[in-house]
Amino acid sequence: MVLDFIRQSIADRGYPPTLREIGARMGIRSTNGVNDHLRALERKGYLTREDMKSRALRPTAQPTLPGQVGHAGPSGHGGHAGGVAQNDSRLPSEEDDTVEVQVLGRVAAGLPLFAEEHVIDTVRVDRGLLKGGREVFGLRVHGDSMIDAGILNGDYIFVRKQLTASRGDIVVALIGDEATVKYYFPEKDYVRFQPANKAMAPILVRAMDFKPTMLLGVVVGVFRRL
Repeated sequence: MVLDFIRQSIADRGYPPTLREIGARMGIRSTNGVNDHLRALERKGYLTREDMKSRALRPTAQPTLPGQVGHAGPSGHGGHAGGVAQNDSRLPSEEDDTVEVQVLGRVAAGLPLFAEEHVIDTVRVDRGLLKGGREVFGLRVHGDSMIDAGILNGDYIFVRKQLTASRGDIVVALIGDEATVKYYFPEKDYVRFQPANKAMAPILVRAMDFKPTMLLGVVVGVFRRL
């Protein structure tokens, strides 16, 4: 059922479903549960994917799963499970000008940046709109600290991963236990993370306490659902 849903999504939309979409279709509440099914399909050779990205799911040209009937090919004749994969072989050339970006719901200290439970989606973005290519990740914004910079609660920001930033850049920094989005102003004795909200005070980190690893990257784009 999972494999059929992936094939159908690629046939209908040109790209695979997200983990959440698969979960909703199959009645699986957690993304971990979805990944269990995907890993089983990978082990049996029916599916390939890059890392843990749901948008990189690709059915392989394997024989039909036990108990399934063959899917009709383009000519209408019954075919094997590779029918969709063969049609999908054109996708890479069509997607040369796009880059796949993992979107995180949050970032927490002590966990990898792309901790599985924090990846809420993957999206394809025109490469020309993002500077940084594959070194870009998405992050969902929580709070109103950057509203005067046009970054609102619930927006998705695109962040170029890097450990350095220029004065005045909007950065994502790991301060304390979680990530924050602020303007970056290094001063003589401290680093000031300035909100774009007059009602909020800046966050000051003493120069001696500041580490380059606190900087996760520089914001290069904003996406908002209307």
